Amino acid sequence: MAQLHASTAIGEDAANLKIRDITVADVIDALRHGFEDFWEHPSHYAFAAMIYPVVIIVIALWVSGQNVLPLLYPLASGFALIGPFVALIFYEISRRAELGLDTSWKYGLGALRSPAFPAMLAVGGLLCIVFIAWLIAAQLLFTGLLGAEPPASFTAMLSEIFTTGEGWTLIVVGNLVGAAFALAVLSISVVSFPLMLDRHVGARTAIETSIRATSVNTWPVLVWGFIIAVLIAIGMATLFLGLVIIMPALGHASWHLYRKMIVPPPDTPVRTRQPG
Repeated sequence: MAQLHASTAIGEDAANLKIRDITVADVIDALRHGFEDFWEHPSHYAFAAMIYPVVIIVIALWVSGQNVLPLLYPLASGFALIGPFVALIFYEISRRAELGLDTSWKYGLGALRSPAFPAMLAVGGLLCIVFIAWLIAAQLLFTGLLGAEPPASFTAMLSEIFTTGEGWTLIVVGNLVGAAFALAVLSISVVSFPLMLDRHVGARTAIETSIRATSVNTWPVLVWGFIIAVLIAIGMATLFLGLVIIMPALGHASWHLYRKMIVPPPDTPVRTRQPG
């Protein structure tokens, strides 16, 4: 039964979900509302956001066990690929906030009890597969250009990357490959998880709608992806401490972007914020 739930829409078909044309101004407005949501309850969200750097470290140790240096950057940057699934708690908090409900973090965990949670797990599993594929591609690229011998130290690795032709090739090609993975994930997840949470649709409907929304709003979605990349880079540059603010804010902003892109049913009591 759970498998059927995960692969089919519960209540609505993708063709019945109406998509709005949005602008870059709408993207910026959604981001602003995301930070507003964060600052309204910073202690709750900062606690939850600590999951991100901890999981990065755990995955790093699990993948390598000994020399994880070549995978540090792919792990940190690629973790954004599964971020849309991990951010379920933030979508739920923003959903409850716009309805005037209690927004304590314990209620954010209510997303795990959603009728559509099996579908969320299905799409989350897909994102994990993409994440693993990115790590494999990054490892193959590193060893193909710089050799299979692990770097002696972090400093030695940086020196080899930034002072050799092979290293600069790794930078350019690696980031292009990473961008391709990120764009694929962005297209299937930009509205899929909030949609499943809000309308209880199945995985297929959520993904199809997300791809359609990306097609209709290609430029705003690309700008959104660029904003995510820049903010995560800032978070990484602060030794992941910045992610304590950035990741929850992006999660909340994703909910507001969903609200701007997908037209709710006429009988849905939604209290949306006005720009400005």
